[in-house]
Amino acid sequence: MSVSIRLLQENELAAADHIFRLAFGTFIGLPEPTEFYGDAAYIHHRWKANPNSVFAAEIDGKLIGSNLAINWGSFGYFGPLSVHPNFWNQKVGQHLVEAAIAYLTEANTSMMGLFTFAQSPKHHILYQKFGFRLRFLTAILAKQVEQLQPIPQRNRYSLLSENERAQTLEAIVQLTNSIYEGLDLSREIQTVQAQGLGDTVLLWNDAGLSGFAVCHYGPGTEAGSNTCFVRFGAVYSGNDAGQSFEELLDLCEALTVAQGMSRLIAGVNTSRDEAYRRMLARGFRSEIIGVAMHRPNEPGFNRPDVFALDDWR
Repeated sequence: MSVSIRLLQENELAAADHIFRLAFGTFIGLPEPTEFYGDAAYIHHRWKANPNSVFAAEIDGKLIGSNLAINWGSFGYFGPLSVHPNFWNQKVGQHLVEAAIAYLTEANTSMMGLFTFAQSPKHHILYQKFGFRLRFLTAILAKQVEQLQPIPQRNRYSLLSENERAQTLEAIVQLTNSIYEGLDLSREIQTVQAQGLGDTVLLWNDAGLSGFAVCHYGPGTEAGSNTCFVRFGAVYSGNDAGQSFEELLDLCEALTVAQGMSRLIAGVNTSRDEAYRRMLARGFRSEIIGVAMHRPNEPGFNRPDVFALDDWR
């Protein structure tokens, strides 16, 4: 069989979503594999944000898998990568990895990463073929949120004026650049705003912006029903980073309640030890444990001095 790799087309989004759920649901052994991930979603909104970064695998004109590349400035990752179970172990995944790496290389990323099953040597070996190396575990943590104080208008990106948004994006780029040179979450923030996927909470101090978190909430987003999900969040490193991180989590919890949700989910790489321990102390508990793989084999922004939340799924 000859596998063809090309860009995924809009009329294939539903089929790609079906294959994604079937593949992951089958791998983890769900009785009804296509119920994997419930009413949360990845493919539709990521394709809409950048159709040139979503790749399709086909055989004889039939869609059999997909892979999504994400570019955050100098850092990029890919996933979810999914192949129909009927075509497992036929090197389809390798071709989809090659396409994503080529895209991210052309985008001039200095580092690539991915999140995969910590317990699956098969997945580790696949990605190691392309120069990715196993690093620290990443915990996807969840917490039931209680009633908190309302969020002031200036702490929500969606409620800012156009001029204020532009200035805030500049401040956010400065913050992420301090964590890892060239790291840029602007597209994620603008995608969430443009597609109505959630909101970005903003933490301010006397000196200006000190933290932010890009959040999805509700069905049809990466969160799902009754859930607020932190796509990426960070505060400046330094002596006050721990306290700022707590305040940022307060804002995320307040946003959850403000949107009528009761569940907050966020990922943290365990190399960021203090951030991870602070989340556990607040009542977060692990729901999924994966492993981060890096190319090249360097820390990037998965370091002890970084107080960040992210999820490379």
